[in-house]
Amino acid sequence: MKRVLTIAGSDCSGGAGIEADLKTFCSFRVFGTAVITAVVAENTVGVQGVFPVPADFVSLQIESVLSDIGTDAVKIGMLWNRETIESVVKQLKRFNPPNIVLDPVMNAKNGDELLKKEAIKDIIQNLFPLCQIVTPNISEAEAICNLKIESKKELYKSLRHIHSLGPKNVLIKGGHYGEDATDYFFDGKEVFEIFGKRVKTKNTHGTGCTYSSAITSLLALDSTPLEAVRKAKEYIQNAIATAPNLGKGYGPLNHFVFDKLLK
Repeated sequence: MKRVLTIAGSDCSGGAGIEADLKTFCSFRVFGTAVITAVVAENTVGVQGVFPVPADFVSLQIESVLSDIGTDAVKIGMLWNRETIESVVKQLKRFNPPNIVLDPVMNAKNGDELLKKEAIKDIIQNLFPLCQIVTPNISEAEAICNLKIESKKELYKSLRHIHSLGPKNVLIKGGHYGEDATDYFFDGKEVFEIFGKRVKTKNTHGTGCTYSSAITSLLALDSTPLEAVRKAKEYIQNAIATAPNLGKGYGPLNHFVFDKLLK
């Protein structure tokens, strides 16, 4: 059985973070392990509090998993601060796991901060070069590039700029751009537009976490990066379309979408 490690925050409402990641891993029949970077009091209407796990204990969790069970891929989500980023980078360099996917989480769905602003440069400088794929949404790409993305020309420019910062592949998610939900994948040579039909729903809590976890699972299952993104896109669209409509705000997805993706 393939193994996938998630390094992220815990969402007590179950829609995002570690909880969403592990549900997604189960959907793809991979064995999930988890390193918790922060405990977040959160639900569909917002974030009520963040309790960071000490950076040295984050480091110890990574060592516990990788020195024993190992992994075929790593998904990274919420990191919160510079100290945690430093600990994660140090251990990733030590163990050198394959297929690192970074979802550069900066804010929750309603805008609450999940990454200290002074830590953005640390992710860019120290973590990007270790990654197989980086998966920012439009607002995260704007923060990384210090550029307002209002046209496809600026979007393509952002793809190339982020790629120049070190990751092998870049996926800018288009959920907050344009009339449809097309994503943009750049492998350093060519841009691929991954079409998605926009689903009219409020149930989008944990979409980025789930999408990146699906990509990571598929990389562990030996898909190429482009294949992984395309299959994960199909999965996330189905997960949104069949969401259970829970909570008073941005509801969680249906992570248990079992279909032809694994055939």
